Amino acid sequence: MFEPVHGSAPKYAGTGQANPIGAILSAALMLETLGHREAAEALDAAVLAAIREDATTVDVGGTMTTSQVGSGIAKRVERAALAPAEA
Repeated sequence: MFEPVHGSAPKYAGTGQANPIGAILSAALMLETLGHREAAEALDAAVLAAIREDATTVDVGGTMTTSQVGSGIAKRVERAALAPAEA
Protein backbone atom coordinates (compact mmCIF):
# COMPACT_ATOMS: atom_id res chain seq x y z
CA MET A 1 0.00 0.00 0.00
CA PHE A 2 1.20 3.47 -0.86
CA GLU A 3 -0.27 6.66 0.55
CA PRO A 4 0.87 10.08 1.71
CA VAL A 5 1.99 10.07 5.32
CA HIS A 6 -0.60 12.69 6.21
CA GLY A 7 -3.48 10.53 4.98
CA SER A 8 -6.65 12.32 3.96
CA ALA A 9 -7.93 15.78 4.79
CA PRO A 10 -11.73 15.49 4.86
CA LYS A 11 -12.21 19.03 6.19
CA TYR A 12 -10.75 20.31 2.91
CA ALA A 13 -12.87 18.11 0.65
CA GLY A 14 -14.40 20.16 -2.13
CA THR A 15 -12.64 23.40 -1.17
CA GLY A 16 -9.73 23.21 -3.62
CA GLN A 17 -7.31 23.90 -0.76
CA ALA A 18 -5.73 20.46 -0.28
CA ASN A 19 -2.17 20.12 -1.51
CA PRO A 20 -1.96 17.12 -3.89
CA ILE A 21 1.84 16.97 -3.99
CA GLY A 22 2.18 14.41 -1.18
CA ALA A 23 -0.19 12.04 -2.99
CA ILE A 24 1.63 12.58 -6.30
CA LEU A 25 5.01 11.88 -4.73
CA SER A 26 3.57 8.75 -3.09
CA ALA A 27 2.55 7.62 -6.57
CA ALA A 28 6.11 8.27 -7.76
CA LEU A 29 7.47 6.13 -4.92
CA MET A 30 5.03 3.38 -5.85
CA LEU A 31 6.14 3.50 -9.48
CA GLU A 32 9.80 3.32 -8.50
CA THR A 33 9.17 0.42 -6.12
CA LEU A 34 7.31 -1.46 -8.86
CA GLY A 35 10.20 -1.00 -11.28
CA HIS A 36 8.95 1.97 -13.31
CA ARG A 37 11.88 4.25 -12.61
CA GLU A 38 11.49 6.54 -15.64
CA ALA A 39 7.85 7.25 -14.80
CA ALA A 40 8.76 7.93 -11.17
CA GLU A 41 11.51 10.32 -12.24
CA ALA A 42 9.09 12.12 -14.56
CA LEU A 43 6.67 12.68 -11.68
CA ASP A 44 9.45 13.84 -9.36
CA ALA A 45 10.74 16.28 -11.99
CA ALA A 46 7.25 17.64 -12.69
CA VAL A 47 6.62 18.26 -8.99
CA LEU A 48 9.98 19.99 -8.60
CA ALA A 49 9.25 22.20 -11.61
CA ALA A 50 5.84 23.13 -10.18
CA ILE A 51 7.40 24.07 -6.85
CA ARG A 52 10.14 26.13 -8.51
CA GLU A 53 7.50 27.99 -10.54
CA ASP A 54 5.27 28.59 -7.47
CA ALA A 55 2.55 26.59 -9.24
CA THR A 56 1.37 25.29 -5.89
CA THR A 57 -1.42 25.58 -3.38
CA VAL A 58 -1.62 28.40 -0.85
CA ASP A 59 -0.11 26.35 2.00
CA VAL A 60 3.29 26.36 0.27
CA GLY A 61 3.18 29.89 -1.13
CA GLY A 62 1.24 29.44 -4.36
CA THR A 63 -2.18 30.62 -5.43
CA MET A 64 -3.55 27.55 -7.21
CA THR A 65 -6.31 25.10 -6.32
CA THR A 66 -5.85 21.38 -5.81
CA SER A 67 -7.11 20.64 -9.32
CA GLN A 68 -4.94 23.30 -10.93
CA VAL A 69 -1.80 21.94 -9.27
CA GLY A 70 -2.64 18.35 -10.21
CA SER A 71 -3.45 19.29 -13.80
CA GLY A 72 -0.30 21.36 -14.10
CA ILE A 73 1.87 18.52 -12.88
CA ALA A 74 0.12 16.09 -15.23
CA LYS A 75 0.78 18.46 -18.16
CA ARG A 76 4.45 18.69 -17.23
CA VAL A 77 4.71 14.89 -17.22
CA GLU A 78 2.94 14.72 -20.57
CA ARG A 79 5.25 17.32 -22.11
CA ALA A 80 8.29 15.43 -20.80
CA ALA A 81 6.96 12.19 -22.31
CA LEU A 82 6.44 13.84 -25.68
CA ALA A 83 9.76 15.72 -25.72
CA PRO A 84 11.94 12.83 -27.01
CA ALA A 85 9.47 12.20 -29.88
CA GLU A 86 9.69 15.85 -30.92
CA ALA A 87 13.51 15.87 -31.06
